Amino acid sequence: MDEFNKPYNPKDYEDEIYKKWEDSGYFNPDKLPGERKETFSIAMAPPNVTGSLHMGHALEYTLSDILVRFKRMRGFETLWLPGTDHAGIATQNVVEKELKKQGVSRHDLGREKFLEKVWEWREKYGGVIIDQLKKLGASADWSRLRFTMDAPYAEAVKTAFEHYYKKGWIYEGERVINWCPRCATSLSDLEVEYKEEESELIYIKYPLVEAEDGVEHITVATVRPETMLGDAAVAVNPQDERYKKLIGRRVVLPIQNREIPVIGDEAVDMEFGTGAVKVTPAHDPADFGIAERHNLEVYKIIDEKGRMTETAKLCVGLKVGECRTEIIKELEKLGLVEKKEKYVHNISKCYRCDSVIEPLLSKQWFLKMKELAQKAKTEVASGRIKFHPENFAKTYLDWLDNIRDWTISRQIWWGHKIPLAGMDDVLDTWFSSALWPLAALGWPQKTKDLEKFYPTNVLTNDRGIINLWDTRMIFSGLEFMNEKPFSDLIIHATVMTREGKRMSKSLGTGIDPLQLIDKYGADAVRFALVWQALGGQGIKWQEEAVLAGKKFLNKIWNASRFVLQRKGMSEMEIPVSKPETKEEINAEILKKMETAKKTATGLIENYEIGQALHTCYEFFWHEFCDVYLEQAKKSNSEETSRTLLYVLAESLKMAHPFIPFATETIWGKLPQGGKKLLMVEPW
Repeated sequence: MDEFNKPYNPKDYEDEIYKKWEDSGYFNPDKLPGERKETFSIAMAPPNVTGSLHMGHALEYTLSDILVRFKRMRGFETLWLPGTDHAGIATQNVVEKELKKQGVSRHDLGREKFLEKVWEWREKYGGVIIDQLKKLGASADWSRLRFTMDAPYAEAVKTAFEHYYKKGWIYEGERVINWCPRCATSLSDLEVEYKEEESELIYIKYPLVEAEDGVEHITVATVRPETMLGDAAVAVNPQDERYKKLIGRRVVLPIQNREIPVIGDEAVDMEFGTGAVKVTPAHDPADFGIAERHNLEVYKIIDEKGRMTETAKLCVGLKVGECRTEIIKELEKLGLVEKKEKYVHNISKCYRCDSVIEPLLSKQWFLKMKELAQKAKTEVASGRIKFHPENFAKTYLDWLDNIRDWTISRQIWWGHKIPLAGMDDVLDTWFSSALWPLAALGWPQKTKDLEKFYPTNVLTNDRGIINLWDTRMIFSGLEFMNEKPFSDLIIHATVMTREGKRMSKSLGTGIDPLQLIDKYGADAVRFALVWQALGGQGIKWQEEAVLAGKKFLNKIWNASRFVLQRKGMSEMEIPVSKPETKEEINAEILKKMETAKKTATGLIENYEIGQALHTCYEFFWHEFCDVYLEQAKKSNSEETSRTLLYVLAESLKMAHPFIPFATETIWGKLPQGGKKLLMVEPW
């Protein structure tokens, strides 16, 4: 008991406790003690092999771990299935940067040698985040650790591709896609981030070939004047009274001196600019749609490096931004700039490298989404899959209502090769990630794990990947297993700065959870994250919550010391059931404890995990410590001793999913019954 005379220091216990858990084998559902009739499973959102733990991860994995520990204690055969994602673009970029330091490019090495380097990098650094998850206390079954480039997983990806291809849902086509000149690959719409920037809206006069009724030109407004070099038409809304008479007329495209038609199309927004828009089919997806409807010519004037092509005629070889400056100068010289306006709008950026995205006409592989989207929509609209909070179902359904075919090919080397002879492209990382809950359990093989643990029960993640990942897992599960991949989807809050802004490493506002763990211990960090996660969409991070967690740990430590130092306590076994009571103070605390336990159980079952922690905290700190321990000092009865030990033991069980290290440490010091591990004690 000498240890109890010192304040609780997590560094003295956490590594040792985690080793005990791993050595016990209880993270593995096959090795759990006792008969367990029901299963509970979560497929861990696989972190990128390039990743290190950030605050969003820490919250997400803590919430999952709480559910897993809770269900394990409730007698379920519990599997938390871990893994890592190969993260195609991100990993390739990291390795290319390492090679650049040595003065070597991937092209110098060639594909085969470069991929060897990526695998070497993965072997050396790919497990860093797994070690960090262990520091956090994640009780995943590491014996089942999966990687999205392992051979069995690759077989699943190939099977899925062939299935879609045979159904005619995968096709090669030329479309305007999102292109990152820096990463030199296509991106899906969901991999594009939008950042608000101030630009200039340039009003350009397009002269009519034949003036009529005093009208000599039609004016269009654009923030990308350089793309006019590839214009194929000017479009107006056929309902717009201002332009009805001009539909069917022709204008001269400035600089190019090429005649192009004025066309009517319902897609034109009459409220934007002048209500007349330039149509550049090769460099705008909406314009490409207009071009298809009106059989327009297509002029590709920007290449994959973000430079102007020979087709542009002017500014050939210049970067897009440089060409924009030159075009404006030339138009002003010709007297064709009507006016300029400051204009704030969203610029599309690559989600990996932050480069400006160029919409380009490109030959790519696509997956038809119409039928898959309908399946995924029905599953949520019917309530068979529930969002928590439920308002996020709207985000999901809105995207499915407006979905376009998915660009699944990527022009990089690291990833699953498209399984068609002669293809050099790889599949979008999210194509393989979409199979995670089933492929990680062994699909397409009919494994015992797949039979027992699919569908999984719940998934926890950030709102930013609802459509990138959650939606795609849902339609994949329905397509390949004829069964949803999970029943409940918890969309956790975003951890923000104290001022309510997104954390950013580049701006120096990011917080490293590993540093906090090193300073305060994992339990205090877990406490702080969950304490502040009360159902809102953002957590304004406050380190004071970690200090509150540290104080709570000390409170539990000191209260346990008081109970265990009571006379005769070392010979007493932990009561397996509620003690019989005659003294009012004992009956009262047992009643309050049962209420707290019932409330906390209901809250966790309903995924209100922050509220459940508050319930445990309020009971232990105020009812048990502030009131009952003071009353118990006045009673020397064996009944009070037995009640004290019982309530302490039950309180440790209630707190264990939230703060597992300290509770397990104290449990090991309890007399007799404390010889077993708390992590498998019954809740």
